[in-house]
Amino acid sequence: MRQMSRLLAAYIRRYVLQWLAARSFVLTLVVDQGITPLIGLAVWAAALPGQPGIKTYYVALLVVQLFTVSYEQHTFSNRVYEGQLADDLLRPHPVLLASLGENIAVRGFHVVIGLPIILMAGWVAGARFGWADVALAAPALLLAAALRFLFTALLSLSAFWTEQAHGITGLGNTLIFLLGGTAVPVALLPGPLQALGAALPFPAMLGFPAEVAAGQLTPGMMLSGYSWQLGWIAVSAALLLVVWRAGVRRYTAVGG
Repeated sequence: MRQMSRLLAAYIRRYVLQWLAARSFVLTLVVDQGITPLIGLAVWAAALPGQPGIKTYYVALLVVQLFTVSYEQHTFSNRVYEGQLADDLLRPHPVLLASLGENIAVRGFHVVIGLPIILMAGWVAGARFGWADVALAAPALLLAAALRFLFTALLSLSAFWTEQAHGITGLGNTLIFLLGGTAVPVALLPGPLQALGAALPFPAMLGFPAEVAAGQLTPGMMLSGYSWQLGWIAVSAALLLVVWRAGVRRYTAVGG
């Protein structure tokens, strides 16, 4: 475990230096990722002017989006398509460790570069956060980041079977947008749909941490949300392992 931690830290340093040379490109990515929460903020603030909590929610959602965004369809799938995975398989550590290191580095750049946007949006919207709510949201944010990485990596493994991994991952991101609390906050869904929506993996990656940070959940709802996060992380990790093994067998069988 200690050796893995050192290797992960080394990959993070490597990719931090690598992405420093592409700061303008990262800025483009940050703007692209920040557009949907900001549009949601504008739309729902106008639709529900009597609910100031909706503004705080969408500012928190902007933070969650930048902190959890994943690009494994580019950092991993492209290596499969280009034949570079063969070299990765020879390294004495899990192949996805490098993808995880790059994921963490890119997310760090997203948050740092996106900080002025976050502060400006919070100031304009008049968002109000309680320190206790922010503290309670921190574990939810970390679990959301882990789940979104696993989810995106799982979809990216489709590169072993198809050349449409980018489209498949794009579909997954669309579902996160539609059902994760960006297009419509889960709290605004009708009763039966709200319970169903909260049980899906998508709010666990995005909307749930924002709801906690905005102080919109009761202790029981938070406990349920954390349970769903942990459950979906376990399911996603198990699926990732199964699909990874099947994919590698296929990759090596065809001469990869």
